[in-house]
Amino acid sequence: MTLGPDEYLQTPNRKRSGMTESSHPLMRLLSHLRHYRNMVLLASLCSVLNKVWDLAPPVLIGMAIDVVATREDSFLAQMGYPDVYDQLYILTGFTVVIWVLESMFQYFYAVLWRNLAQTAQHELRMSAYTHIQDLEMQWYSEQSTGGLMAIMNDDVNQLERFLDQGATDLLHVATTIIVVGAIMISVAPEVALLAILPVPIIVTGSFIYQRKIGVRYTKVRGKVADLNALLNNNLHGITTIKSFTAEDREVERVSAASTSYRDANKEAIRLSASFVPIIRMAILFAFTANMLVGGWFALDGRIGLGAYSVIVFITQRLLWPLTRLGETFDLYQRAMASTSRVLDLLDTKIGIVEGETRLDSARGEIEFSDVGFSYPNREVVLNDIDLTVPAGKTVGLVGSTGSGKTTLVRLLLRFHDPDSGIVTLDGHDVRELTLESLRGSIALVSQTTTLFPGSVRENVRYGDPDADEQAVIEAARIAEALSFIEDLPDGWDTDIGEGGHRLSGGQRQRIAIARAVLKDAPVLVLDEATSNVDNETEAALKRSIERISVGRTTLIIAHRLSTVRNADVIAVIGEGVISETGTHEELLESNGLYSRLWAVQTGEVST
Repeated sequence: MTLGPDEYLQTPNRKRSGMTESSHPLMRLLSHLRHYRNMVLLASLCSVLNKVWDLAPPVLIGMAIDVVATREDSFLAQMGYPDVYDQLYILTGFTVVIWVLESMFQYFYAVLWRNLAQTAQHELRMSAYTHIQDLEMQWYSEQSTGGLMAIMNDDVNQLERFLDQGATDLLHVATTIIVVGAIMISVAPEVALLAILPVPIIVTGSFIYQRKIGVRYTKVRGKVADLNALLNNNLHGITTIKSFTAEDREVERVSAASTSYRDANKEAIRLSASFVPIIRMAILFAFTANMLVGGWFALDGRIGLGAYSVIVFITQRLLWPLTRLGETFDLYQRAMASTSRVLDLLDTKIGIVEGETRLDSARGEIEFSDVGFSYPNREVVLNDIDLTVPAGKTVGLVGSTGSGKTTLVRLLLRFHDPDSGIVTLDGHDVRELTLESLRGSIALVSQTTTLFPGSVRENVRYGDPDADEQAVIEAARIAEALSFIEDLPDGWDTDIGEGGHRLSGGQRQRIAIARAVLKDAPVLVLDEATSNVDNETEAALKRSIERISVGRTTLIIAHRLSTVRNADVIAVIGEGVISETGTHEELLESNGLYSRLWAVQTGEVST
């Protein structure tokens, strides 16, 4: 069953089963939106009825001409209304009713299709966003932020535009062909053949055209994703660009990507623009043939003047809308190319399969047993790691860059699963635990601080949205953030901007620590939490860490060894293995790697 966004959020394992990649994107879309089937049917019915009444005026015009030309011998006279004035009154009444009905159904289908378009847009965006949150971190490393943004915004919007207008256009064309064909056959079968003859040719040509242009629009969607990725990367890296005076280089790169996107669109535009002129030639044949042959029949007395008027007017109503098929198919192909990208994302299988055991109250005992891990297409990062972290103790992880310290934490949080061995929390293999209970038991403060647009209060409360004001203030006090927060222009209500750019690095880190304190998890992980701050801020952060680590299991990853000096146990990781463990004093006495690193950092020996 396809799930709506709310149902995605409520499903424990959030497993999706997509259709095969060979399925047509329209069929995949209809399957995904099948719980809106009644709304689609009702909107389609209103579109069809609107077009039926829209096609009635040419018939009324023919009947009016018939009344004026033949009077008592008119069609209405034969229906039992011989008085000419009565006939005109009847036609007037029909006209009012028909225009009212046409207007009513136009309103109904516009509201229904637009609401459906907005609902589908919202659901697909939320489904895509909810789904990618469940995907493993390895998948993220293979994607670009700009590309994902293009799918969740631009591609979803393309579908909205098609449902808003294109679906109605297709229904109108189909209805027009059927209704006009029936009217023409009833009035003059011989002339009807000339009017309908070009229709199969036009429709067949349209399908051939849409297949060809579909390939081009798939290429266009790929190019816009590349452009978005580059723009997103450059906007986030504007400081680096300016510091290296690389503005001109980046302008050239963006220009190249934008040009590639423009050229891909040019190929599609060239094909799209050629469609309408070709269709007009087929329409010209049908329209002139009907006018000529119908005129012959009228002059020969085989059909009346009113019938001839109906033929001329109704032929125009049949054929000219076909010129919009190019525009409609253009919109359709853009939507299908975008739909394929969105649904392919939704069909991406989740690599991390969630366990079913719920850990309600963790003690915080962590154990890595014979753990081995390597990232795809890279050398081994961890090899037979054995490490026990007793509940309530503080363990420091030190080692050179790339030694695997952060990878251990990522395995604990199940951002990845080990290639071999197991990671346990309170004796439970983390792969058997629900992700909510596992990650809910761990508070993470990483080297790269992520804050969200909004106020200081909102960012601290991110650790526990239900916390009361006193708990929020206490968390800030423990993190030594209270004084600077109160000095901000609007205090707790100060808007920190995107990513917290209105705060200093140390202030952002203290808010991150306050957020972790408020979460009050039994396990605290500090991944280089003091690496990007000055000495004074580092000292304040160390004091905060000492306070919040009391009574909880704490993992501290640090390059600055002074940060882990007071840890109960320090583990030294090098080349994927744990080479030393012990207290600060024990490791200094062993004269191993830790001792050498300590000597370098304290200035006892030169590098």
